[in-house]
Amino acid sequence: MRAALSLGLPGTTDAAILRALAPRLERLGFDSLWLNDVPGGDSLAGLRAVADVTDRLGLATGVIPLDRRPVEKLDVAGLPADRVTIGIGSGGARRPLALVAHGIADLRARTDAAIAVGALGPHMRRLAAEQADAVVLNWLTPTAARHAMDDLRRDAGERAGAVRGVLYVRTIVDGAARAALQREADRYGSFGSYAANFARLGVSPIEATIDRGALLASYDVVDEVVLRAITVGGTLAELEHFADEAARWRETA
Repeated sequence: MRAALSLGLPGTTDAAILRALAPRLERLGFDSLWLNDVPGGDSLAGLRAVADVTDRLGLATGVIPLDRRPVEKLDVAGLPADRVTIGIGSGGARRPLALVAHGIADLRARTDAAIAVGALGPHMRRLAAEQADAVVLNWLTPTAARHAMDDLRRDAGERAGAVRGVLYVRTIVDGAARAALQREADRYGSFGSYAANFARLGVSPIEATIDRGALLASYDVVDEVVLRAITVGGTLAELEHFADEAARWRETA
């Protein structure tokens, strides 16, 4: 199975860059553009800008923390539901499973868009398997991703064919961004929940990243790979180069 290939960017990415880059991603055959919902950025607003300049490219948020942005405050108007995946997560909620379960139900009542759930641990993954359209996995090696997909299919049961496994992988396409990739890995390694996850897997954060094309095929164990683009400065030229190189990796894999 060959995974769909998508690109991930921060939700703080300037709308002008998104509008310039998105048609290129569509021409290159990328499945979707995922925008991380981070403080200071609005992933849904970014997706509206992308929707205006594309026809087929999937539009996704990865993921909106519901403790910071409750469903009732999300502006989903003006988005083409047939192309959209709204990714949600628990953030730092005290009752994460209940918050996300209610969030899924509330979103179902407001939109026909697909719903994805960001899940680091097995309990949230099971909730996603039972109620969502996709699970968003993060910071996994290919081996760990394969085990997570086995769990997803088991937990989904009869829904297994209807629940996609999506994996975010921090990625660079040239050596100039290696230091930025290491900083990103170190940053996540300092977060308690992620540190525990890395310890449970017995890997370092940098081992769950991609820094050369040959590694891409090893992630075909999931349904969709989102290459979270790590560049030196996040400029349009750097992101265009990233997209071109990643597309070439796929062609030659």
